[in-house]
Amino acid sequence: MHKLKFRLVFAILSVTLLVMASLGLVIGQVYKNIYENHLTDRLMKEAELAAFTIESHSEEAIDEQQLALRMSERLDARVTIIAADGTVLGESATDPEDMDNHADRPEIREVREGKNGTEMRYSDTIGQELLYYAVPYQVDAEQSGYVRLGLATQTIAKLNETIWTILIVSFTVAFIVIGAITYRIANEMIRPIENASEVAIELAEGNFKARTFEGKQDEVGQLTRSMNVLAYNLEQITKRHEAQQERLETLINNMGSGLIFINTRGDISLINQKCHEIFEENTDKWLNQLYHEVFKSKELIKIVQTIFITEKRHREQIQLVTGIDTKHFDIQAAPILSEMGMVKGIVLVLHDITELKKLEQVRKDFVANVSHELKTPVTSIKGFSETLLDGAMADPAYMEKFLTIIHKESERLQSLIQDLLELSKLEQHYFRLNWGRAELTKIVQDAVELLRPKAEAKEIAISLHAASSVEMDGDSERLKQVAINLISNAITYTPNHGEINVSVTQDHQSILFTVSDNGIGIESSELPRIFERFYRVDRARSRNSGGTGLGLAIVKHLVEAHNGKLSVESELGHGTTFTIHFMKDQMIDQEKQ
Repeated sequence: MHKLKFRLVFAILSVTLLVMASLGLVIGQVYKNIYENHLTDRLMKEAELAAFTIESHSEEAIDEQQLALRMSERLDARVTIIAADGTVLGESATDPEDMDNHADRPEIREVREGKNGTEMRYSDTIGQELLYYAVPYQVDAEQSGYVRLGLATQTIAKLNETIWTILIVSFTVAFIVIGAITYRIANEMIRPIENASEVAIELAEGNFKARTFEGKQDEVGQLTRSMNVLAYNLEQITKRHEAQQERLETLINNMGSGLIFINTRGDISLINQKCHEIFEENTDKWLNQLYHEVFKSKELIKIVQTIFITEKRHREQIQLVTGIDTKHFDIQAAPILSEMGMVKGIVLVLHDITELKKLEQVRKDFVANVSHELKTPVTSIKGFSETLLDGAMADPAYMEKFLTIIHKESERLQSLIQDLLELSKLEQHYFRLNWGRAELTKIVQDAVELLRPKAEAKEIAISLHAASSVEMDGDSERLKQVAINLISNAITYTPNHGEINVSVTQDHQSILFTVSDNGIGIESSELPRIFERFYRVDRARSRNSGGTGLGLAIVKHLVEAHNGKLSVESELGHGTTFTIHFMKDQMIDQEKQ
């Protein structure tokens, strides 16, 4: 922008200089002509006066030389009196005898021809350039001639020099003043444009907060105001775009499903954060890579190819190997079409349905297990009752034995139904605990004493190590149910003459309830499943003991309802330890619990 300012100033000053130079030449020439005309008029009048003086001496003898000298002194000019034939009669500058005939002088010829006898030329006599003016005089019929006055042109040269000096100095000062004023005006005019240009550059670089000073109500002011309005509009548009982009990115990255966009070249141009979890790797490196080079699943590649070919929506459930696991996904794929119906890309939505599949399998297993668990006692009851009806009642021994079995199976059936109802109740969202202050030490002691006969029947020693007065926020009845289930489970899976250790300890923040046995133990591969419904480590042992396979599932739900943590450690053949971790003072919203 500085170049524009200097170009503008240079152009104005160049024109100004040209005008001044032309004007100076004209003025100098005019002044020179005026002065020369003034001198010519002066010489003409003085020459006519000299001629009149000669003519006035017609009655007396004239000494032309003396007359020329006197007139030269008075007129401050060279005076030459010339006879009609060109002979010099009087000369103020030298001796007339030394001068040649002047009849052929230009000014004399002009006078003879009836013109103004004016001539400017170099004089060999005095060695200077002179301005001559000659007029005729007539004393009588016999005596006539010419009077010529000469004035050195040094005066004209000095005047010209003075005039040019004045003009040059004046024009130089004027040029400097004009230059300064021009620079100031140009600076005032260019500054808003420079500011607008700087703002335009910043806008082009993406800084939409840039603004420029709004000047006067002129074209430049309109330009700066328009620039500021443009910057404001761009800033607002950018803010809206950034907000929309941020909302879109937030939405995409917080989706519960994986999202992948593939362009028409087959490059992956967008992938959300959920895909990191799905594929268990840094999927950001997939960006701008061909889908068939990064997808390891042939089924997923086939889905993409199908969409490119058919240009129709497609939905399919597939299995993907992610890390060491195999997961189930519901894949929804659709082409992205332009307004002209051309395919612009493909969007893939990957919804992880692994848990749904597991729940579906659990439901199937649950139905099968319930059917199996119900079928066994019902079959026993039906079989033995039919045997009794067929005549076994006649034998009192058989009748008592069969009725005992029928009673045992009915109790088992009742227990199973009761546990199913209990578990169903615990899993309902409206389930609530009866919160209060629970004495955990007393609850555990009561559970141990309740189950001690069962343990003694197997000659199992139960030891209790409980701190005195351990209290917590909770439901006393439900906590007792937890203790009974864990201790009963330990008795079931501990062989005769075994040992069970029950402990209740506390510190400043937490309470630990532990049930440990030296029973059969659990294989490490089965530990993650022991809290599933109907899952048994030893089905025969559990069934013989009257267990339903729902005890640990109920324990898990009740512990979580108390905001506790249930963990298990076991070694096959060496026993199992269940540990429950409760917070000592829980600030719980009982309405939500």
